[in-house]
Amino acid sequence: MLTALVLVCSLAATPDLAACTRENALDVMRVPEEFASAASCALHGEAYLAQTALGRNLNDQEAVKVISAPSTTIDTVRKRSTRNE
Repeated sequence: MLTALVLVCSLAATPDLAACTRENALDVMRVPEEFASAASCALHGEAYLAQTALGRNLNDQEAVKVISAPSTTIDTVRKRSTRNE
């Protein structure tokens, strides 16, 4: 089974979205469901983010990347301590 990690990355710090990782993302959110396919994982990850205040308040210097990973390899997630809203 796969788990979706939603990364919110700064385009100012990481202009190439492919270079966005858990380590350099502004926010990392784990979707609390598991999925059988990577496509399902990505779609649900984006939908999950869209339902949150974080997803509704993205600015034009932030981009979203969804990573699908085996559920057993995902530990805790982190969020940035401050956010300008």
